[in-house]
Amino acid sequence: VQLQASGGGLVQAGGSLRLSCAASGRTFSRDVMGWFHQAPGKEREFVTAINWSSGRTDYADSVRGRFTISRDNAKNTVYLQMNSLKPEDTAVYYCAADGNAVSMRRYPWFYDYWGQGTQVTVSS
Repeated sequence: VQLQASGGGLVQAGGSLRLSCAASGRTFSRDVMGWFHQAPGKEREFVTAINWSSGRTDYADSVRGRFTISRDNAKNTVYLQMNSLKPEDTAVYYCAADGNAVSMRRYPWFYDYWGQGTQVTVSS
């Protein structure tokens, strides 16, 4: 099983980025796919998640209205569209899969598989 995250970079405040998470190795149709971020010296935090089957989503309050999670079943890929970026969004972003999800869960220890992380830096 592999999750490959990409799309990070350097952007000015107010700008946009789209992250991708390509999943392979098994079927993820029953998973909840999540995005987390981790800034230096801080714990890994929940950003957003999507139920691959139903399309139901969940967002942290800090990103609701600015970020959008989506999935492409044909490409087995989950996306994170990030708009109106702020300097406080600067972090390494990780995608993850929760294969035992019966509900949308926000704690990283519930997620079984993780991508390698992609750096997002927002300058002021």
